[in-house]
Amino acid sequence: MLTLSESALYFIYLNNTDMRKGFDSLCGIVSSQMQLDPLSNAVYIFINRRRTQIKLLCWEGDGFALYYKRLEQGTYELPRVKENECCININTARLEKIFQGVSVHQNRQRKRYQHPL
Repeated sequence: MLTLSESALYFIYLNNTDMRKGFDSLCGIVSSQMQLDPLSNAVYIFINRRRTQIKLLCWEGDGFALYYKRLEQGTYELPRVKENECCININTARLEKIFQGVSVHQNRQRKRYQHPL
């Protein structure tokens, strides 16, 4: 389980991301397309085209860490934004809602896989 910190900054990359990308390619997106510093105290969030997979990239002082999750059912919902924005800053509460599958637009639970007991 990933623990989210209130003190960290979170940036979602709004364009589709190829989930085969690793540390170096994602750092390249952060610096060239998002115009941000991958070595800062921020977490960068990438979602694939089908919105079923998510990657979080962060610098931990001595190296990069990568968190990767694939949903078995359902999708992640991206926040609504103005056109031509490639990334946005979101707070921890909003990111937690995205992870939990709560629709931030309709305030309802999105479909998620439930393992039968």
